Amino acid sequence: MNTENTKAQMRKGILEFCILSLIHEREMYVSDLIDELKKGRLDVVEGTLYPLLTRLKNGEFLSYRWEESTGGPPRKYYQITEKGNLFLAELLTTWRELNESVNQITKNNPTNGTENPFQANS
Repeated sequence: MNTENTKAQMRKGILEFCILSLIHEREMYVSDLIDELKKGRLDVVEGTLYPLLTRLKNGEFLSYRWEESTGGPPRKYYQITEKGNLFLAELLTTWRELNESVNQITKNNPTNGTENPFQANS
């Protein structure tokens, strides 16, 4: 089994939640979103982000406005809608429940942050 693929799937699963959380704080341009996601150690490229933003817009969770740019084409700034805020609240509840469940299940796995707690002892 490919661990990189599993880790990528885990990150993709929470990407909508992270994007909505960021846009909830303030409207954002795509490069702003990418920068903020990178700060949180979620490396995302535009090719991944644009289809997701389109899906969220089509679902009426996001809207956008155009703003003229002095250094190039107009920019699309995304903002969260009321429907998006309600969806974000549901995702937050689900995240907290899931996080609590995973922490409960994995609490007895000792680790000090430097060794793999799941590696078999030889």
